[in-house]
Amino acid sequence: MPTADDRNWFGRVRPSWSLARQLFVLQVVVVAVVVLAGAVLAWYDARQRNDDAATEKVVAVARTLAAQPAVRDGLTAPNPTATLQPLAERVRAETGVDFITIMSPAGIRYTHPDPAQIGQRFLGHIEQALAGEVFTETYTGTLGPSVRAVVPVYDDGHRLVGLVSDGITVRMLTAELSERVTALVVVAAAALLVGGLLTYLVSARMRRHTHGLRPAELSRMYEYHDAILHAVREGLLLVAPSGLITLCNDGAAVLLSLDPVETEGRHVSELGLPVSLVDTLGAGRAVRDEVHLTDDRVLLVNVSQIRSGDRDLGTVVTLRDHTELQALSGELDSMRGFAESLRSQAHESANRLHTVVSLIELGRAEEAVAFATDELRLAQQLTDRVVGAVGEPVLAAVLLGKSAEAGERGVEVVLGAGTEIDDVDLEHIDSRDLVTILGNLIDNAVEATLEGSRPSVEVTIRSTSDGVLIRVADNGPGVDPDSAQRVFQRGWSTKEDGRGLGLALVGQSVRRHRGTIEVHNDGGAVFTVRLPGRSGTDVAR
Repeated sequence: MPTADDRNWFGRVRPSWSLARQLFVLQVVVVAVVVLAGAVLAWYDARQRNDDAATEKVVAVARTLAAQPAVRDGLTAPNPTATLQPLAERVRAETGVDFITIMSPAGIRYTHPDPAQIGQRFLGHIEQALAGEVFTETYTGTLGPSVRAVVPVYDDGHRLVGLVSDGITVRMLTAELSERVTALVVVAAAALLVGGLLTYLVSARMRRHTHGLRPAELSRMYEYHDAILHAVREGLLLVAPSGLITLCNDGAAVLLSLDPVETEGRHVSELGLPVSLVDTLGAGRAVRDEVHLTDDRVLLVNVSQIRSGDRDLGTVVTLRDHTELQALSGELDSMRGFAESLRSQAHESANRLHTVVSLIELGRAEEAVAFATDELRLAQQLTDRVVGAVGEPVLAAVLLGKSAEAGERGVEVVLGAGTEIDDVDLEHIDSRDLVTILGNLIDNAVEATLEGSRPSVEVTIRSTSDGVLIRVADNGPGVDPDSAQRVFQRGWSTKEDGRGLGLALVGQSVRRHRGTIEVHNDGGAVFTVRLPGRSGTDVAR
């Protein structure tokens, strides 16, 4: 159904011509106008040149003839016609002019192509020639309109003895011009044909690119395209087969911390993105729900190839922010660990309670009290130490939960000497990042020590002059020195399952808060994290 854009001022539906057809008609009109205008100008120039050439020719012939001694002598002879008529006809035949008239100063003809006109008065103006001037004019004589020249003839004493006039009829000039015009018309027709053919080829190419759409449809499509690109929150990139970014919407610019204007037209390797993400964007292969890490985000990347027939148009890349979901997943894993730990503790507590009840039933109350007191002391010892040393509730909760979970797996988690944090303000650090950093470091250490004879993990958390230090050491096999620079990259893992996301998230969280992280071996792997904080003194100020 026609829309408002498809109707003219009178409400009638405009012709449903595509953009390519409208462009073709417009170009044909332009080519036709240009060719016709050029033809008219060429015809006018040819006519002007033809007239100028005729004028120059008649003047030259008249001057030459007037300067001949035979003409001067003939004008003073008793019978001028007998002498001058043969001379005039011979010169007329040789030069190609239409007439040559030699006359007396009074304008009486001595010569003429028509002998019947000899002795008659010359038809035209001779006043300027009598005054000694050479002049030309277009005048209608006995042979019709002609371009003629009139030249005075002087004797040796410089006395005016006669006049010489010659001319070319307009009919002859028109015939000569017609020959030129015919060639001009042929050239103009050929130019119009070639221009129309080239215009058709351009129109056909335009039709292929615009798919036969009308201008209004193209305009609406662009407006919808632009609105959708700016409205969607998901990131969208179009990558050419060469690796150049051809389109970057606002969502992708935010997720990748880029400027859309500066991004488009650049190669993916020039955007400062992580190497793994650059390889994925420029590989030209399909990818589904692949997780990648930037400096401050976890991104879910999908890549689809675009083809039009046999042509490879590149890939379309969609980016979704997975940061919060990943953090929530980490917290959920921690909660699951806490729940599993509580279940295990409940099971162990039930066993211990049954032991106490059995001792009482056997009449050994003192042994029951001693057993219960020892169990309570051992269970409370780690909690009291953690709560007393670590004033940050999030860190304390993570440490207690991970300690209980590790204990169920046979790994002992102990606090290192000097663990104390009570005067550093960590409110500017997201609690989810604290859970991510400490939880993943402990999980990684526990996994590394499971195959040892007496697995243990030492956790040290203490205040420093510029923030807080978190140190997690284990007695496992340690980290290969050649891999020390890659442990925080996505996909690195000591296992064969290729997960390798925990330490990558740790590195991302540390970089997000402008901290540092180091890894080395000292009887096992040692991970040291330094996070900037605000001391209590600074906060008071």
